[in-house]
Amino acid sequence: MSGSVRPGPSARQRAGGERGRRRLRFDGWIAGLGFSGGTRVVLGHWPRTPLGAFSDAMVERPDGERLLLAPSRRVADFVAATYVFDTVRIVPVEVNADGEGGGRLWSATAGPLALRFTVGRRGGLGLLLRAVPGALATRPAWCALTDGPARLLPGGVRTRGSAGGGRREWYGVRDLHAIVGASAAYQGEDLGTLTPVTPPVRFGFGSVPRKPGLARVVTTVEVRE
Repeated sequence: MSGSVRPGPSARQRAGGERGRRRLRFDGWIAGLGFSGGTRVVLGHWPRTPLGAFSDAMVERPDGERLLLAPSRRVADFVAATYVFDTVRIVPVEVNADGEGGGRLWSATAGPLALRFTVGRRGGLGLLLRAVPGALATRPAWCALTDGPARLLPGGVRTRGSAGGGRREWYGVRDLHAIVGASAAYQGEDLGTLTPVTPPVRFGFGSVPRKPGLARVVTTVEVRE
């Protein structure tokens, strides 16, 4: 056995990931909804990101097609390199919320998708998430610790995992509200009534919770430089 000691990671490496990697933080909201016609929608609304403020929509159609609706080529390239899609479209994306953050009424348009939903009160899980200090809740180490409990939730929820292109990802969930009503149309066709997100969406290593909800999230994506 060698008597040499391997030095640990520097403070810079701990803050920014391993050498040759960089960690990017996306601060915003994720809404996950299912509809009786078989379409499932994951709407992202990101006021603070390295790419600037943007919103995007991931749609899985009843036939299994996975579609990304993104507002710019730059956003589309980054998201498509992190998740898996069959179709990527660059379209105008606009999100409006009645109130800061978890406003009760949200509406979104993204090319062929029109979406409206009503946000209810936070439940017990939302209260627990709110009780965790933000500085702790968004750390990758904490996200790794919560990954086990998250897997117990219906729907294939994960808080850490491997993303596309050798990237790694952590979800720091800080709040959660139920979505209590919704309507949506795709290319003018009504998608039906609000239902659980089943089957789980297949864009990445994990799905959103089965019960429709709006989560306050800080997502950390570690990319190769």
